[in-house]
Amino acid sequence: MSEADCIFCRIVRGEIDAEVVHDEDDVLVFEDINSKAPVHVLVIPKEHVANLEEIGALPDTVLKRLFEVASSVAEKLGVTEGGYAIRINNGRDAGQEVFHLHLHVMGGKRLGMP
Repeated sequence: MSEADCIFCRIVRGEIDAEVVHDEDDVLVFEDINSKAPVHVLVIPKEHVANLEEIGALPDTVLKRLFEVASSVAEKLGVTEGGYAIRINNGRDAGQEVFHLHLHVMGGKRLGMP
């Protein structure tokens, strides 16, 4: 899938509306439209990277920032006390549906393994 066709890239460019939770230079966080928990947001790099095999294309500072933002958003959304999950689905067999690297941050209920 090209960057032009990627739904997450289209959200970054403002072509598709999303419930944005956090926005900064290199990272965007928005509500997952197919929520699996009371709190379920997606943390993405604004630069298109399809999967974990391509993360070398991202600067180390952006990789670190993805996890820092995930943690701060979890706190902002009130799920740090009870705990939250950060999940990355990498590839079709792992359940990746949008091929733009993204972290699922989920909380607000007891979560088990998928």
